[in-house]
Amino acid sequence: MRISFDNLYKLALAGRQLGGAYAVGSVPPEDRDVWKAFAKRTGIQPELFERGSISRTEQAVDQALQVHILRALADEDEPQIAVLLTGDGKGFDKGAGFHADLRRMHNKGWGIEVLSWEHTCANGLRKFAEESGCFVQLDDFFESITFEQGMSASKPLNLRNRKTVMPRPTSIMMAKS
Repeated sequence: MRISFDNLYKLALAGRQLGGAYAVGSVPPEDRDVWKAFAKRTGIQPELFERGSISRTEQAVDQALQVHILRALADEDEPQIAVLLTGDGKGFDKGAGFHADLRRMHNKGWGIEVLSWEHTCANGLRKFAEESGCFVQLDDFFESITFEQGMSASKPLNLRNRKTVMPRPTSIMMAKS
């Protein structure tokens, strides 16, 4: 089973123009080709970290993403839409990872969209997304964002039922109008 990066990218954009994008992930050596294909298909250069030699788990991935979130908050004069594509968001329930920073974005008027698999997304992250923005189940787009290598192609992507949000007006935006 493989991911259709073209369709996953289109799903994240939801017909909007890209303002900026960050991809952060981890690699054992055998997964470098997946990230190279991602970069080639999307034009986004991933920031990659080696998995821990003892634990074989991701190291510093969430922290790197947090840096990008905080930079976006500092660099953008007006709220934008933040689309987070995550495998699990496990640290969210413990207040770790990007939990506090997504809340900061939301509190500053940013629109928050979380895209994840229903069965792997941390409950706290999903609930936060549903209450503060929107949660998009990747499961609903499974046949369009996956394919079996050498067996089948992914189906065309239909964005008709793709939920989206808008940034909320802030006092700065109100003063400009």
